[in-house]
Amino acid sequence: MILIVDDDLAVRMSLGLLLKQAGYPTKGVATPEEALALISAAPPALVLMDMNYSLDTSGHDGLQLLAQVKALAPQVPVILITGWGSITLAVEGIKAGAAEFVTKPWNNDSLLQTIRTILSLQERPAETGTALSRRDLDRQFNFRNIIGADAQLLHVLRNVGQVAATDASVLIEGESGTGKELIAEAIHQNSHRRDKAFVKVNLGGISASLFESEMFGHRRGAYTDAKTDRVGRFELANKGTIFLDEIGELDLGSQVKLLRVLQDRTYEVLGDSRARSLDIRVICATNRNLAEMVREGRFREDLYYRINLITVRLPALRERPDDIPLLVNHFVNNLRTTYNRPSLKVGTKALHWLRELPLSGNIRELKNLVERAVLVSGKDELSPEDFQAQFTKATAKAAAPGELPPVGSMTLEEVEVQMIRKSMEFYAGNVSRVAKALGLSRGALYRRLEKYDIPFDAAQ
Repeated sequence: MILIVDDDLAVRMSLGLLLKQAGYPTKGVATPEEALALISAAPPALVLMDMNYSLDTSGHDGLQLLAQVKALAPQVPVILITGWGSITLAVEGIKAGAAEFVTKPWNNDSLLQTIRTILSLQERPAETGTALSRRDLDRQFNFRNIIGADAQLLHVLRNVGQVAATDASVLIEGESGTGKELIAEAIHQNSHRRDKAFVKVNLGGISASLFESEMFGHRRGAYTDAKTDRVGRFELANKGTIFLDEIGELDLGSQVKLLRVLQDRTYEVLGDSRARSLDIRVICATNRNLAEMVREGRFREDLYYRINLITVRLPALRERPDDIPLLVNHFVNNLRTTYNRPSLKVGTKALHWLRELPLSGNIRELKNLVERAVLVSGKDELSPEDFQAQFTKATAKAAAPGELPPVGSMTLEEVEVQMIRKSMEFYAGNVSRVAKALGLSRGALYRRLEKYDIPFDAAQ
């Protein structure tokens, strides 16, 4: 049974009818006292509750009721109902233990999807303390593109398999090169949306001015350069899954636009005022500390809580060194076919040497190192010296002034930071001259200086 707590009779009746048509039994009450009495007698499967029950519209009475519900029945999930202008209050509710929040007026399909997701998460099997082997996981789920048997990775895969069956939003955290995109694909492939589109979007590569056009699409003539209609990424992903990589790179203005889509599951194409509905699974990824960015005011707190109903943290490769030989052999197996070298293999001593490497670029760096060694050595069995030569060369090149680092040794973000720091040093902190040298506007340079915490004199 789903308990609806709202002092507005029309809201209770509307929600009750919607949920009844969806097959959920419901009970509606008007006051916190009635809600607490009912929960004490028979805890419901889920609580849908408003944030205001008095003339005081601050929402404090709603937060108080939430605290009482969680104290009385901590296992019962609570979804808060609030107005768009009170999202800050809803975020406080999330911190206090609510599972989700929806805004008035709600979108029926979106609300039902949220309820299904929360109830599905409640049905997930509890942790038994018994670690599943890789073979056990492969029998239950499709993880064929993910290599590794480390206990940390297996714990991640177990959670991914359980969450995939729901429509819960997932935030994947991890350093560059740890395989966040592969995890996102695995979530999609193990979901009920596996036969629908999986659309990948690198938000770090979309400027603020093009965000709406790229994500929502546009009609011909919507702006000066709109010569033809364009289908947005959300429309391409409808009924399927959208993967928003580098979510931490979004500017605050674009974050607001994204939040509205994720909240209401509706959007408008530029040049077309008709609102369109979305049925979509959202997966985000970042190599940045979003919680810290929230504290610093660089990432919206409400968006943060909207995208991380479930958080998956991928371990760095140095945290699972036993997987390095497995990954190396996997790469070599692929290279045998790619370069038609059936006798290609890596010696045992080389595998031991690779296992001890400080691979800051993680799996991506390891893959590039293996391929470079294969191409340069020309031998069928690779030794530690073959890899050492390439690793030392890459390290030296990365540090050499005036040269681009080899692929895999540095991320694009790291190259950008290094170039900005060198330019600031060369031009003695003169922002105008640095911006001109780098081909940026002053505003764009200021955003990057703030993003990378590079000191500058704002008066220049």
